[in-house]
Amino acid sequence: MKVINIHKRVLNQPRSRITELLETLATDDDKIWPKEKWPTMKFQDGIKIGSKGGHGPIKYCIERYNPSEIIEFRFLKPHGFNGIHKFELTELTKEKTEIKHTIDMHTRGKGTLLWILGIKSLHNALIEDGFDKLENNFIEHQKSTKWNFWVRFLRKQLG
Repeated sequence: MKVINIHKRVLNQPRSRITELLETLATDDDKIWPKEKWPTMKFQDGIKIGSKGGHGPIKYCIERYNPSEIIEFRFLKPHGFNGIHKFELTELTKEKTEIKHTIDMHTRGKGTLLWILGIKSLHNALIEDGFDKLENNFIEHQKSTKWNFWVRFLRKQLG
């Protein structure tokens, strides 16, 4: 099954400020990944091309990395996930930046079932939580996207 899943958020910040926070990804002082609510993103060798890691049961390696533009990961697990996911930064104006997360993959077998029945919904909630965390670094009234019933149900079942 072909999967294209895109999330975008426009932040009223220069790209340089978003880049600074993106560079904290998968560190102890991570300003983007919502590790307070989701499995922590970890990499064997830190954020650099070739480093392997992931979060929870989702495993990947870093294929492309330019902190002010893109970090792209290739899926290693679960089996049946064939493709990439990436974060991209686009400067819209000197004071506005878009962050975009894209999954572009083909699923097969068990990977298709996992995506349809659970991972898609969990992924969508995780990315919105991450974008909230990123944006909350810059705003007074903190954002917190509400999880839908299915995400709450799955999270309860998974412990």
